[in-house]
Amino acid sequence: MLEIITEAGADDMNDDGSNWEILSAPEKFHSVVEHLKAAQITPAAAEVSMVPQNYVKLSGKQAEQMLRLMDELEDHEDVSHVYANFDIEESELHALTQDK
Repeated sequence: MLEIITEAGADDMNDDGSNWEILSAPEKFHSVVEHLKAAQITPAAAEVSMVPQNYVKLSGKQAEQMLRLMDELEDHEDVSHVYANFDIEESELHALTQDK
């Protein structure tokens, strides 16, 4: 697999235990997908997405405000995708989302 995606121009590959995540520059996306299909590997999902290079840690009121903003943006009819680079602790995220 690594040889196939490297030849196609992919930058990185991650294994989460049940899936492989392949990362490439947007201009290499179609090449990577075509190389996978040529090798008879069908992607479960294939999309161009924004991936942050760094994250901003949020907690407390800032985390709550960011989650409200994200909800509002995602619910807006003119918005098709929302990307963010915030990092909220799992326990705090769970507590904030349970309050709804």
